[in-house]
Amino acid sequence: MTETTIALVTGANKGIGFATVRRLAERGWTVLLGARDAERGTAAAETLHGDVTVLPLDVTSDESVAAAAKEVESRYGRLDVLVNNAGIIGPAVAAVDTGADEMLACYATNVFGPVRMTRAFVPLLRRSAAPRIVMVSSGMGSITLTGDPARVESTFVALTYPSSKTALNMITSQYARALPEFRINAADPGYTATDLNGNSGFQTVEEGSDAIVALATVAPDGPTGGFFDRSGPVPW
Repeated sequence: MTETTIALVTGANKGIGFATVRRLAERGWTVLLGARDAERGTAAAETLHGDVTVLPLDVTSDESVAAAAKEVESRYGRLDVLVNNAGIIGPAVAAVDTGADEMLACYATNVFGPVRMTRAFVPLLRRSAAPRIVMVSSGMGSITLTGDPARVESTFVALTYPSSKTALNMITSQYARALPEFRINAADPGYTATDLNGNSGFQTVEEGSDAIVALATVAPDGPTGGFFDRSGPVPW
């Protein structure tokens, strides 16, 4: 078993996930670049320096996640950091026209995906001396921020994506209570220019990955069960 820190980032062949992989690899970590499309994942990994390995992974598939967990166990014997980054914006449907199918399409990745991943990888994380889980949430999941007219989050009205991130925040809190020996936190990347928003965000992916990297590298006695952006705590 290697003594380096071993991290897995889902949805990491582009955007904030890719920036997170790059920054963690630059720290000398062994980083697994999770990608639903192995070819795109490989192309992304080839542009990086350091110990980066592509891990084919579809967070919406029980079989894919189970196979990934088996591969990590076989190769490394443990996992130190899990970054549940994979996410989608969901169908572009007005709030009043949104139905259960649109909700399920978004929740399949944004909510059920992190639950599926966490359940599968907790046994490997338990073997770490300092297990950490980062749930990549959003300010759009904050009821406080979306209700504040002075915040950009209040200008977007939708049922799918915002509620999926609110659900993820509660899931984060509950996992932190269930696993007090872990450090489990939610990260708000901020309004970052990615394919998720048509590159309309005003932050770079470097800035968007700041909170994720900070929580991935948190000390064993650091915060858990919290919600943070690159400036500090975010209100629920």
